[in-house]
Amino acid sequence: VQLQASGGGLVQPGGSLRLSCTASGSTLDRYAIAWFRQAPGKGREGVSCISSADGITYHTDSVKGRFTISSDNAENTVYLQMNSLKPEDTAVYYCAAHRYGGWGCHVMANRMDYWGKGTLVTVSS
Repeated sequence: VQLQASGGGLVQPGGSLRLSCTASGSTLDRYAIAWFRQAPGKGREGVSCISSADGITYHTDSVKGRFTISSDNAENTVYLQMNSLKPEDTAVYYCAAHRYGGWGCHVMANRMDYWGKGTLVTVSS
């Protein structure tokens, strides 16, 4: 499975961006997709995940109410809509996939099966 993340850029505080993660080599119903981010000088943080097979989603507390993860199975793409962006959201964002295990998704980095290259999100005025 190959994952291609895109959509990063520079945005002002309070602005919005939509990240995309397009999968090739398999269909989304066999995998759950997660978004991680890594800010300068910090460790990798699990942000959100979605399981297309059962529709279960997860968002970490710091992004609840601001970020929304969704999937388009026809396009084999998962989106991360990011609204009300804050400077502390600045990071390289990565998408990753783990095999669907019968229920939901998770954001445990060491249990991901595939990773895409990151896309940089910078929130600054």
